[in-house]
Amino acid sequence: MSEVQAPERPRVFADLTPLRTSVHYRRLWLGNSVTWVGQGMTTLAVSLQVYAITRSTFSAGLVGLFALIPLVVFGLYGGAIADTVDRRKLGLASAGGSAVLSAALAAAAFAGFRNVWFLYGIVALQAVCAALNAPARSSMIPRLLPPEQLRAANALNAMTTTFGTLVGPSLGGLIVGLAGYQAAYTIDVLAFAASLYAMWRLPKMLPDRTGAKRASVLDGLRFLATRPNLRMTFFSDFCAMILAHPRALFPAVAVLWFGGDAGTTGLLVAAPAFGALLGGVLSGWQGRIRHHGQAILLSVAAWGTAIAAFGLTRNLWLGLLLLAVAGYADTVSMIFRNTMMQVAAPDEMRGRLQGVFIVVVAGGPRLGDFLAGSVADLTSPAVAVTGGGLACVLAIGLLALYAKGFRRYDAENPTA
Repeated sequence: MSEVQAPERPRVFADLTPLRTSVHYRRLWLGNSVTWVGQGMTTLAVSLQVYAITRSTFSAGLVGLFALIPLVVFGLYGGAIADTVDRRKLGLASAGGSAVLSAALAAAAFAGFRNVWFLYGIVALQAVCAALNAPARSSMIPRLLPPEQLRAANALNAMTTTFGTLVGPSLGGLIVGLAGYQAAYTIDVLAFAASLYAMWRLPKMLPDRTGAKRASVLDGLRFLATRPNLRMTFFSDFCAMILAHPRALFPAVAVLWFGGDAGTTGLLVAAPAFGALLGGVLSGWQGRIRHHGQAILLSVAAWGTAIAAFGLTRNLWLGLLLLAVAGYADTVSMIFRNTMMQVAAPDEMRGRLQGVFIVVVAGGPRLGDFLAGSVADLTSPAVAVTGGGLACVLAIGLLALYAKGFRRYDAENPTA
C-alpha cells in the first residue's frame, strides 16, 4: 500500500534554500551582510564629521549629493563593464577600491586631518566603486543558483540591504560617540574583508557574450526598449518612487501633524525600513506566486494606498503602521522586479539592466523628494502626501490596463 504524501505546509518565513544549496552564494550573502553594515556606519560617520567641521546642515546634506551624482552617472557604465569583463574580477576590484577609500578615511581621522572637500571626494569615489560593484554582484547570482531559487535569493538580499540600512547608521553613531570617527572607518575596512573573501572564492564569471567584444550602454537601452515586460518593472517603480515618496516631508509632518520633534522624524524614517525588513523575513508565501507582473502591480498599488492613508491620519502610531505597510509592499515589489530581470534577461544583458536599476533606485526617490516638497510648498503636506499616493494608484492602474502581457507574465514561462 503506497504512502499518502502529506501536503506541503505553507511557508511564512524567508526561504533559506539558496543558502543551503550554494556555498558560493552563502559566502557572498554573508559577506554582503557584513559589508552593508560597515558601509552604513561610514555613511553616517562622514555626515557627522562634515557637520562637526562646518557646523552647517547644508554642508552635511551635500554628502548625499556627492554620492548620488556618481551613482547616476556611472551606474549605466558599470553595467556595461559588467557585461564585458569577468564579473568576479570587477567585483573584487570595486570592493577593494571601496575598502581602500575607507582606509583613507580612517588614516585621515587618525592623523587629525579635517578637510571637508577630502571627505566629499572620498564619498564620490566610493559611489563610483558602488556603481561598478552592484551590477557585477547582482549579475553573479543567476550564475550561482537555478532560476527557481532566484526569488528566494532576492528576498534574502533585500533583508541584507535593509538590515544594513537600519543597523549600520545606528551602530555608526554609537561607535563615533564612544571611540571617534577613526574607529567607525576602521571597522568598515575590516567589514570589507568578508565580501572580498567571498568573491575571491568564486569561479570565473565571464558574461555569455555574443557579437561585439565590448558591451555598449546604448545596446542595453535598445534591448530594454524592445522588452515590454522588463520596461514595465521600471515604470512601475517610477510610479511609487516619484509620485508617492513623502520622505522629504517627514520633518515638517513630525511637527505639524504629530506635535513631535527630531525623534519623531526618526521614527517616521525608520518605519518604512522596518516594514521593508519584514518584507524579506516574511517572504515565504511569495514562492507560490507565478504571475510576478500581477504581484508587482498589486504591491505598488498597496504602497500608494498606504501612503495616501498616511496623509489622512493624525495618529502617530497608526501613521507608523501605514508607513511600515508601505515599506513591506515596496520590498515585495522589489523582489519580484529583480527576479524578472534576472530570469527574463539573457546573461549578456544582466549587468546593463542592473545598471539601469541603480539609476532608477538612486534617482527616482530624489525626484520624488523634489516633487513632494514642491507640491507641499504650493498647497500643503497633506495634499502632497495623500495626492501623491492616489496618483500612484491611478498611474499603476493605467499601466495595468495598458500592459496586458505584464499582467499575464508567468514565472514558469518567462518572457522579457
